[in-house]
Amino acid sequence: MKRWIVKGALIASAVWGLTAAQALTIQEARGIAVGDSDARVQALAQVVAQGDEKTAVYLQALSDDVVKISKDQVIMVRDGQGTDPVTGQSVPVPDDAEDVMLNNRLRGELDTALAALKLFSPDVKVRRLAALSLLKEPDASRAPLLNKALDAEQDETVKSLVRQARAAALLGSSVAHDRLLAAQELAASQQPETLLLLNQRMAEEEDPAVKKQIQTALATVQQSLRWGERLGTLFTGASLGSILLLVALGLAITYGLMGVINMAHGELMMIGAYATYVVQVLFRQYLPGAFDWYLLAAVPLAFLSSALVGAVMERTVLKHLYGRPLETLLATWGISLVLMQGVRSLFGAQNVGVENPSWMSGSLALLPNLQLPWNRLIIVAFAAAVLVGMALLIGKTRLGLFVRGVTQNRPMASCMGVNTARIDTYAFALGSGIAGLAGCALSQVGNVGPDLGQSYIVDSFMVVVLGGVGQLAGTVYAALGLGLVNKLLEGWTGAVLAKICVLVFIIIFIQKRPQGIFAMKGRSAEA
Repeated sequence: MKRWIVKGALIASAVWGLTAAQALTIQEARGIAVGDSDARVQALAQVVAQGDEKTAVYLQALSDDVVKISKDQVIMVRDGQGTDPVTGQSVPVPDDAEDVMLNNRLRGELDTALAALKLFSPDVKVRRLAALSLLKEPDASRAPLLNKALDAEQDETVKSLVRQARAAALLGSSVAHDRLLAAQELAASQQPETLLLLNQRMAEEEDPAVKKQIQTALATVQQSLRWGERLGTLFTGASLGSILLLVALGLAITYGLMGVINMAHGELMMIGAYATYVVQVLFRQYLPGAFDWYLLAAVPLAFLSSALVGAVMERTVLKHLYGRPLETLLATWGISLVLMQGVRSLFGAQNVGVENPSWMSGSLALLPNLQLPWNRLIIVAFAAAVLVGMALLIGKTRLGLFVRGVTQNRPMASCMGVNTARIDTYAFALGSGIAGLAGCALSQVGNVGPDLGQSYIVDSFMVVVLGGVGQLAGTVYAALGLGLVNKLLEGWTGAVLAKICVLVFIIIFIQKRPQGIFAMKGRSAEA
């Protein structure tokens, strides 16, 4: 009973005294830091009533476990620097300073106090986050605080969240009528956390009327969240499709246009990913202030490193094997093993981590249950940019004209004065460089290791074959289609069965239409 009386005092102080102008004193700061739990909670109730900025900073420091106590001093210590919570000035940290100890009860009271302060913040974003926090962790004792915040709130979005937080707090009330009203209020919520709260209450509820209202609220919330789930699935499929497109674009040149079954294509991607890792390490060591921009330097380096390796492969091995696809398969498979072992020798067999720049971290919140990661969004845009650049290069430039001429009719192109051997090298280097760009992109969504390319080589061949050998538009449709279908099926069958279903579909499709989605036109189709 004593605990609830003290807790009530804390809530009452937070509700009615948040706008008072008293400043935090050393006695109050020390009273929260040392002593028995009841006395510290009472001291906490008094400082919450003040509601000044220094009080909020001190309570946050307590919550973060960065407060130390020494004799009559209370010091906030961050990064080795001490700060007086009362004056805000820097102070030395004594050698005998001890950490402030907090039990679970005090941590809960601190959370309540911080929420009380944040609900009355002048910043609408802070108030919105505070209301969301209270909605996720409801507590019936916070109902008076939420009522006061609701009366003072002007922003409609925050006001709606506060109402939902109050309803979530009352959902555990001992009064059936309060639970009924709370369930009615929560029916308007579009927060995923509400589903968990309602399901938990449903398992414990005994009143038939309240139980029926909770069932209605559950159905309403599920319906409001369904669009977010559908859009999230579509975005995930498009994200996977964009990655498959990046991987398959290079193969569309080396296999689709040149007829080389390049089993080392995945390892060329791996080289691009490791090039990105090397640039990250160099920036962290020599240019730490510009670390956020390392990816801009890594993109061209990933392209050039993979293109160089591809050019060496073409000049030393593949130029002797044109027209013999099975032999190119065996030769490039052997090269892939050499490249993987070379990377293991240089960087080790373990995966290496590539860190996202700060501008690729976080997510874009469109709906309460739909958040699109920035790294995925940027990769989708990057894949589109690479696609446009490749289409312009193949369709609008002199090099693209030569590549198309050589791949369609090598003897005639040679008679017209085209250096076919050089064009072969350029084309293969281009396809390899695009594989390096795919590796650079993949490094931003997963770990980088020697086996990175093995996870995508089969999928990339399926994309090229399904889209139509030598057809850029077919590669786009096949990549996006496979990504979307795969993610849609995963929701029904699971990841493994979805993969099997996609493979069976491709086998049946190729049996009925061997030329793929788009058939190659012209004399090359008749050869």
